[in-house]
Amino acid sequence: MTKKEAIKVFEEKKVRTVWDDETEEWYFSVIDVIEVLTGSSNPRRYWSDLKAKLEREGSQLYANIVQLKMLSTDGKMRQTDVMTTEQMFRLIQSVPSPKAEPFKLWMAQIAKERLDEMQDPELTIQRSMMEYKALGYSDNWINQRLKSIEIRKELTDEWKRCGLEEGTQFATLTDIIYQTWADKTTKEYKRFKGLKKENLRDNMTNKELVLNMLAELSTKEISEVSDPESFDEHKDVARRGGNIAREARIRLEEETGQAVISPLNAKTVLELKQNNDIE
Repeated sequence: MTKKEAIKVFEEKKVRTVWDDETEEWYFSVIDVIEVLTGSSNPRRYWSDLKAKLEREGSQLYANIVQLKMLSTDGKMRQTDVMTTEQMFRLIQSVPSPKAEPFKLWMAQIAKERLDEMQDPELTIQRSMMEYKALGYSDNWINQRLKSIEIRKELTDEWKRCGLEEGTQFATLTDIIYQTWADKTTKEYKRFKGLKKENLRDNMTNKELVLNMLAELSTKEISEVSDPESFDEHKDVARRGGNIAREARIRLEEETGQAVISPLNAKTVLELKQNNDIE
């Protein structure tokens, strides 16, 4: 399966999804959908009980459940129960919820958007902008974030070209890049910002995004010219790329007297923006 992960937003709730290029199917995280539909504080327990019920009934839906690795609340890639759009339509029938019909329409729209994007890739960028806009992000931040996504993809494409494996190796190199330029691993950085399930880059300030882009762009370009072979060589490249952004960070902090690494997260920034709008 050639997978492309994405976060979709339904009524300000994030739903983890994976697109399979081979079958041209979206796979939706069952736990996330259960949380959206029920508002349950313990969607895992709700799904566990429902899954047991489906098994007792001999449901074909239960028999066809598959698992894919998705980013979990602890920042690690973990096996997660997922379903296709068709399977989700059937599951929703077993979950009493006033949001059932709106959610079905939303899933159908997601499927249509993907088909449209395959015909016109620029629509992917437009859709991402609309989703961030719906969450309350500023236009300036959105432009930076979309650029950071492009640079991140170029880096991971370079890692794939070199034969590195998604998951552990990607995560290790990303940690090295963060540790080098920001003095924090991914986990430490998220904890500093008070994050759990949230995406770290979605909670960076403009300055943090710019420096992280510089670190990842530098790592990619150094990799292209040095063509590392062993994983240890890739670690060294990640440190060298991260160090370029570290030097820029230190210089900026010396010139401004202000720390670049900020505890601010998206929720805090958006609340401040809303309060200012009210005032």
